[in-house]
Amino acid sequence: MSYIEKDRGLGAIALAGTAFLWSLAGLLIKLVDWNPFAIACGRSVVAAVFLLAWIRKPKFTFSGPQVGAAVASSATMFLFIYANKATTAANAILLQYGSPIFTAILGAVFLKEKPKPEHWLAFLAVAGGMALFFMGDIGGGSMAGNLAAIAAGVTFAAYFVFMRMQKDSSPLESNLLAHILTATIGFAIALFMPAPVFSLKAVAAIGALGVFQIGLAAVLLSWAIKRVSAIQGSIIAGLEPVFNPLWVFLALGERPGANALAGGAVIICAVVASSVVTARRARR
Repeated sequence: MSYIEKDRGLGAIALAGTAFLWSLAGLLIKLVDWNPFAIACGRSVVAAVFLLAWIRKPKFTFSGPQVGAAVASSATMFLFIYANKATTAANAILLQYGSPIFTAILGAVFLKEKPKPEHWLAFLAVAGGMALFFMGDIGGGSMAGNLAAIAAGVTFAAYFVFMRMQKDSSPLESNLLAHILTATIGFAIALFMPAPVFSLKAVAAIGALGVFQIGLAAVLLSWAIKRVSAIQGSIIAGLEPVFNPLWVFLALGERPGANALAGGAVIICAVVASSVVTARRARR
């Protein structure tokens, strides 16, 4: 095995580890009996301390794209945490997983990158998959939670677009700024809501969210993304929406609705298929 092949293999393993850590969000958030703003604040405080210790000397430029990425990332965290509280873990992650398609649309507007035919087809498929969530029992969750999950997909797409606007900045420093912003906003709003109960379970879950689910995942992603191809990345990242509801089901017995499973399958297949086609075109 050559050095390059070995390096790509390690990158794939690191990206799989990132997806695994991301997938723990649904379960860990549901273990914390706090309001969404307190959870967002606690998780981001821990994540910010972890990333600051890792980076040591961050360099903030406060450019438009860096601030935009931080705001979009912060909005995504608030929306995703609320969605996990208001709807099922399956709905929260699967509805958000339409973000690659939203990225293609936003990229066409702000980066002048025209979506390919497969992007438009995938966008229609994702829209159809999302429609399944709102049929019948709306996938076992609330309307507000499902809408928040979709909004999280849009803000997550905006985060990627702003990150792509930055040519010489560090993803870790952008993430650090996002967590500082999230912790500040979350703390200010949480002051006007019921005080969180600091049980051992809640504190442990918040610590795991900050250090592993967000902090270590960001470190692994920044290392892995330079070593794997686009097709590998799109397929391996698909582990997150598969395992996220699985952990919640195994630990808490939360069953996704039939509509959620069908809609989620359509969304994942559309995103992965469009990513594969785009990657093969780029390779040719």
